[in-house]
Amino acid sequence: MKRYDCLRAIAPQFGEELVVTNIGAVRHEWQALRPHPGNYHLQNLGLTSSMALGLALALPHRKIIAFDGDGSLLLNLGALATMANQHPKNLIHVVFDNECYESSRGAPTATAGQADLAAIARGAGFANVITTKTIAEFEQGFSRALKSNDLYFILAKVEAGAGDVPAAALDSQENKYIFVRYIEKSENLRILTSTLSRASDPVPKSK
Repeated sequence: MKRYDCLRAIAPQFGEELVVTNIGAVRHEWQALRPHPGNYHLQNLGLTSSMALGLALALPHRKIIAFDGDGSLLLNLGALATMANQHPKNLIHVVFDNECYESSRGAPTATAGQADLAAIARGAGFANVITTKTIAEFEQGFSRALKSNDLYFILAKVEAGAGDVPAAALDSQENKYIFVRYIEKSENLRILTSTLSRASDPVPKSK
């Protein structure tokens, strides 16, 4: 199965969930399927799991979805132990495993050999681990996780290849501000503040 087909199958299930995507084509595919201010497209390999965990802990009442890749997760395997120990019940960690570094000439990852990320997640302490190899399995497993109030790890074994979609029409800086402003508005929070002095601030006296 293809990653894009997996994403397309579950896109109708989304409402106001927050999504963190891995670097690579997945960010363009997801933005095309679900253009939403609650999408955060990471540009750093390996940090999808950590970013999603931080959001889940900071906003325990919001559902957080991480769309990760095998190459990315392998670079930050320790995050699985941290996620399992923290056990945020509002987090779903989806890993699309195509057994290669697709964005950098397709060199094989460790999962092309003996590494099994689902087994590693279980060993790290995840109680809910699902491995899927068909679209139906993935859709059903994701639906179960979305309706649940618990931490889930979903491994989707996919073929290499990107969906035929246009590149997301926003850069990382624009995406950051759109995402943070959406959090501010939807959560009634103030996150970003100006570094410039306000008009009401006292002017420091010169010596």
